[in-house]
Amino acid sequence: MSEQSLPPLALSVRQPWAWAIIFGGKDIENRSEGSTRARGMDCRSICIHAASSMREKEYRWALWRLQQDGVTLPRPDEMVYGGIIGMVEVVDIVSHSDSPWFGGPRGLVLSNPQPIDPIPAKGELGYFCWKTGTDFTAPKPWMINYTRTNDDSLTGELFPDAPLSFREPPDKPFGRSSKKDD
Repeated sequence: MSEQSLPPLALSVRQPWAWAIIFGGKDIENRSEGSTRARGMDCRSICIHAASSMREKEYRWALWRLQQDGVTLPRPDEMVYGGIIGMVEVVDIVSHSDSPWFGGPRGLVLSNPQPIDPIPAKGELGYFCWKTGTDFTAPKPWMINYTRTNDDSLTGELFPDAPLSFREPPDKPFGRSSKKDD
């Protein structure tokens, strides 16, 4: 797919959520009440821009959540940061959803994800007109040093191809949570 055939507008989404939208079945992108109206979000085809950052807490929860669906999330240092990675259709904007991905208060309902060869681009808030950049963002040191031998994993490095086992699900990093934030 050529750059010219891609939608002119993009939405910047922090990893691992951008990856989950395009490759993992994430069908809702959560946004605040004000941002959907103030930034002109509506139903249309958009590109998904993988932002230049990711939190380890979000990565752990996405790793667990995607595993529930039989989807293996790549290592954090194997994901794209700072670029367009695909396109989707925004088919609705909701304030309630049964999707396990909904964290509110608003959710963009996504359909028909299509991956593309990544294109470096700088992100912005809300829908934005994207243009090709020069470089992707390099992974942060914690992403490069991430191992499966963290507190959540019972499998560790002894069996690197085994699915992770969690003593308990990691805390959901969006919406309401039962655990205190770090």
